[in-house]
Amino acid sequence: MSVIKTIDLVGVSSESWRDAAAQALAEAAKTLRGVEGMEVLETSATVDGDQIKEYHTHVRIKFRIER
Repeated sequence: MSVIKTIDLVGVSSESWRDAAAQALAEAAKTLRGVEGMEVLETSATVDGDQIKEYHTHVRIKFRIER
């Protein structure tokens, strides 16, 4: 029997929401084994005047618990 666990992360990028999601996945992969999927839950941004300063992507990382 196996169990899949999830964690939520918010990736941050000055380039795009896609890059922010990739940053979150890359960081998770540094300490998690068995990453099997990821859901994008929400995107947002911080702004400075009329320009986007940072892109934020809220993701849920799914990984299998090893026994």
